[in-house]
Amino acid sequence: MFARTDGRVVDRRSGQGAGDDGYRGERTRHSGVIDVTLLRIVIGEDSYLAREGIMRALEELEEVDVVATCADLDDLRATIDAVRPDVVLTDIRMPPTNTDEGIRLARELRQSHPEIGVVVLSQHAEPLYAVALLEDGSDRRAYLLKERLKDEGELARALHEVAAGGSVVDPHIVERLVGAQSGSTGSRVDKLTPREREILAMIAEGRSNAAIARSLFITTRAVERHINAIFSRLELAESAESNRRVQAVLVYLAGLKAM
Repeated sequence: MFARTDGRVVDRRSGQGAGDDGYRGERTRHSGVIDVTLLRIVIGEDSYLAREGIMRALEELEEVDVVATCADLDDLRATIDAVRPDVVLTDIRMPPTNTDEGIRLARELRQSHPEIGVVVLSQHAEPLYAVALLEDGSDRRAYLLKERLKDEGELARALHEVAAGGSVVDPHIVERLVGAQSGSTGSRVDKLTPREREILAMIAEGRSNAAIARSLFITTRAVERHINAIFSRLELAESAESNRRVQAVLVYLAGLKAM
């Protein structure tokens, strides 16, 4: 279900509302029962051709509803305030400066609308931008390469993951980070075993313990043991596991800053 707006806002919140978890998907009625089924998306992209490409990619996903598209940061801010989407899908660069508007918007929304997810799109694999995006916390944040728009499953996973409070980092970015970390000296990641490094890379991609277990053909309990070992080797202080996962990912990414 789509509303092509090209910079104009279509407020379709009638019959919609926020749940306790902040998820505000459009409510549709089936057999008298109201189900939350559609993710309400706002797109931020200044290039008309790129914007159309994103729209076409999202048209293949029946579970999303594009409520507005915006071509610059100021318009995007105003639109978000007006329609309160579930997720903002934005280019990393757009007017007025065409530098890091997507990252700055994600930081602003952390304060003004913490319940809104942000998926930042980039044309190139730039790990430092991924680090910047996650510095204030990884929940409801994703960093994807634009080539992922061709992969309906990966795009859908990222949108739903951030809407539900999770995070995703493009696997190609993670691959570059692995290579960079392997070549660095004095990194705490060097303390990890190959298996622990592999699991940490999957955590950086936003995978759950169950998803990691399925990928590695091991039990969830084994994954938990490896993750606890990772926390210990990286010398992470005791805190909620979600916070320690974020800390572990930041340690994993931080080696690039010194390179």
